[in-house]
Amino acid sequence: MDRRTHSVAIIRGDGIGPELVDSALTVLGAAGERFGFGLDPTFLDGGAGAYRRDGTALSAEALQTVRSVEATLKGPVGLPDVRLPDGTEAGLLGGILRNGLDLYANVRPIRLLPGVESRLRAEPGEIDYVIVRENTEGLYAARGRGVGNDSAVADTLLITRHGTERVVRYAFELARQRSGAPGDSVRRVTCVDKANVLRSMSFFRAIFREVAAGYPDVEADFLYVDAAAQALVMEPERFDVLVMESMFGDILSDLGGGTIGGVAFCPGGNIGDACAYFEPIHGSAPAIAGQDKANPISAVLAAAMLLEHIGEPAAAAGVRDAVTGALAAGEARVARSGVAVDGTRAITAAITGRVAAV
Repeated sequence: MDRRTHSVAIIRGDGIGPELVDSALTVLGAAGERFGFGLDPTFLDGGAGAYRRDGTALSAEALQTVRSVEATLKGPVGLPDVRLPDGTEAGLLGGILRNGLDLYANVRPIRLLPGVESRLRAEPGEIDYVIVRENTEGLYAARGRGVGNDSAVADTLLITRHGTERVVRYAFELARQRSGAPGDSVRRVTCVDKANVLRSMSFFRAIFREVAAGYPDVEADFLYVDAAAQALVMEPERFDVLVMESMFGDILSDLGGGTIGGVAFCPGGNIGDACAYFEPIHGSAPAIAGQDKANPISAVLAAAMLLEHIGEPAAAAGVRDAVTGALAAGEARVARSGVAVDGTRAITAAITGRVAAV
């Protein structure tokens, strides 16, 4: 009987990106063998390297390919010395992909895994929440559109009803699929904003309330972003799903990563109504590229998110279980600095072996 085949695009990225993507593809290959599916990959050139060669971080043809496949796996992109004339990084793909494909939900799971030391007094299972970051507007909508001169520059924060309604609805639907916050098992969505200061944030909160009324089975919760930053450290077990503007989500997801051993344990999904891509949430770390030091777990967990998205939930669970098992058994070891103790390839082999044995 023919195996199921899924069309995917692959962007290997810059710095440690190719190593991480290769690790994820190795794990995906093992998952395909174990769970009876195959991938039909199209490799695309994107990032700082592409910008250096072609003057664009991602071609129009590549963007169309991402639009046409079932999902895309992307490695970290960008290099510190590859810049646009305005001083911002030239190799980043967030604006191109997220806005170009209307991928409005940036989904970032934050979960403390067995065998990983947290800087907090927390145990695996006590930190397990998801940040849903609005992906197409907010302050980052000003990317490349700031106005100013040598005396002042202004970037504009944009909040729309349409954009807020759909991302808040996504957050509530996600909460319905989860088991609730670790501290009390209550399904909860926390609105994170600065509604006491900014009119745009008050608007965001008002729309959140309207959408929340349609989900009486999920608790609606509210925190200002500064209070949320403290609470994610002081009482992370309170949180289930959090939804917020783009820059707030960018910052708080890295804070969350710092409580679970580092952002190298954090995958991310960028999801719209028509397409999606999945990636580690961290940067390209060129200082350790090619040295077999990078922790590939974020990329492997991003691959698990991709599997779930393309309709392979059993394989996704198998990959996550393999990651958890390898960490718990000490087969995958990550130093406090974030580097792979025994190497990128060793962690990949440990996870792959467990996937095959599931």
